[in-house]
Amino acid sequence: MPTYHKTLTVDTAGKCDMIDMTSRVKGILAESGLKNGTCTVYCTGSTCSIMTTEYESGLLDDFGDAMERLVPQTGDYRHDKRWGEKNGHSHIRASIVGPGLTVPFVDGRLVLGTWQQITLVDFDVRARSRTVEIMLVGE
Repeated sequence: MPTYHKTLTVDTAGKCDMIDMTSRVKGILAESGLKNGTCTVYCTGSTCSIMTTEYESGLLDDFGDAMERLVPQTGDYRHDKRWGEKNGHSHIRASIVGPGLTVPFVDGRLVLGTWQQITLVDFDVRARSRTVEIMLVGE
């Protein structure tokens, strides 16, 4: 089965920065020439995640607030004591959401809901340059 791969570099601000990746992924699908299959989007970092959400400013703020309630930045994390980076909460948040996402595509179009976008979330405490791997498998 044919495959197509692309590596993207994405600069983030950290601190629950959310970036809409949908148009970039759609562009890669278009350049691949594949029509039907699956698209995997994967961030190669232990403090960032890939997910779907409605990429709308109120929801983006709500998501950050929810993450703060679930896994507070000011928590007492053994990881912080061991490494001194103060990003233990970042690792836990990324572990909960997960590093990757698989989306089917049919007739050359990603199968996403009307308000569903592919979103990178950087949970780390500082700006970063993230590597995102896009792997398409199909026909």
